[in-house]
Amino acid sequence: MSSRDLIQLAIRNLFRRKTRTFLAIIGVVVGTCAIIVMLSIGFGLSHNFEEQIASYGNLHLVNVYSGGGYGGFGYSDGQQAILDDKAIAAMERIEGVDAVSPRVEEYLTFGIDKYVASVSVIGMKPEVMQKFGFELQEGRLLQPGDKYALVFGNQVPVMFYNPREQMYSSWSGEPKVDVITDKIIMTGDWEYGQKRRHGSEGEKVNYKEYKAQGVGVLANPNDETAYYVYMNIDTLKTIKEEIRRARKEVGNTQQGYQSAMVYVGDINDVQDVSDKIREMGFQTHSLSDWLEAMQDQARMIQGILGGIGAISLLVAALGITNTMIMSIYERTKEIGIMKVIGANLGDIRRMFLLEAGMIGFLGGLAGVVLSFILSLLMNTVLSDVLSMMFGSIGVGGSTISIIPWWVAVGGLAFATAIGLISGYSPARRAMKLSALESLRNE
Repeated sequence: MSSRDLIQLAIRNLFRRKTRTFLAIIGVVVGTCAIIVMLSIGFGLSHNFEEQIASYGNLHLVNVYSGGGYGGFGYSDGQQAILDDKAIAAMERIEGVDAVSPRVEEYLTFGIDKYVASVSVIGMKPEVMQKFGFELQEGRLLQPGDKYALVFGNQVPVMFYNPREQMYSSWSGEPKVDVITDKIIMTGDWEYGQKRRHGSEGEKVNYKEYKAQGVGVLANPNDETAYYVYMNIDTLKTIKEEIRRARKEVGNTQQGYQSAMVYVGDINDVQDVSDKIREMGFQTHSLSDWLEAMQDQARMIQGILGGIGAISLLVAALGITNTMIMSIYERTKEIGIMKVIGANLGDIRRMFLLEAGMIGFLGGLAGVVLSFILSLLMNTVLSDVLSMMFGSIGVGGSTISIIPWWVAVGGLAFATAIGLISGYSPARRAMKLSALESLRNE
């Protein structure tokens, strides 16, 4: 019997009992749709976790710190790891690392006309700033040769306030200064521009004032870069030393840099790079660590939801098995005649397997289509309600359900496989039926 004849015969047999076939297919539709939709919610959670954490900072960035801890968290071979230029060069050679910059930080005061703001200033290598993925709202990033050039986080301009009119910055409203066009004075004096307190203890410190120029404003208003000012690391090291001398601070036990920033090109390599840096004897921290923990939580939720959907498909498998067994009981005479006229036993088995597989395939196909429709509804019509529900467990986001193409294809293949597996036992039973017994029973 040719494959074409088998297909035609299987279709005719399925339509012989339309209601029963339809109910079996509906069972597969529900099961397939349940699994895909449940998994899609898990993928949506993972996407929202990544979106949420990415808003806090750069997921490609690994912050490296010196000192503290043992066993790869601060000491190596019994000695404290020093984050110096040699260590920075070693990190640059790690596979997957695109750029490395030591980091120097100092809290400085900026004055523009009668307005002031005190902000943490980050010193880094100008030549790698673009590689770190900083996005601009206006102006440009730091460039080699810049000395007193400044790049502002986009929340810094609103921090400027008039200390003669208010005690603290409100950090709200429209900025009162233009950090790019206005002239900027930079100093280590935290009381710059304010009325000196009478009777203050200690001798007066003569802080040096530096003329600086804003060259750019960063774009992201949500992550930590929005609240810093960036400048050339060498210039900031000089300023830190001059401030230390002005305050007559003696002794400097800090060896090397306190921290460094490592940019990893592929986000999937962040964990491997972090592990290698820790093996060098340094501490590391990245938002990807947090993301990985949250994605583990999402996978756990996804597994639970997928398990619930799998139960529905298991019930559908039982329905297919029942349908095929009933079909055998109703067609014993037909099976007996096929054997008497010389039908191949393998053809009889393939016919029943084909019928079961078609139920699984048609149900799976309809389930995939229904899953995409439900996913679209969850992301549009039902998005507000579901966002509130997910927000109650600490997960906000713009996407509720995501169905990757491989999940849809896998769902269709799985439903078809379930149909074939469910039909295997009935098919063997049909193949083993005695021809004479079949005709005698009829």
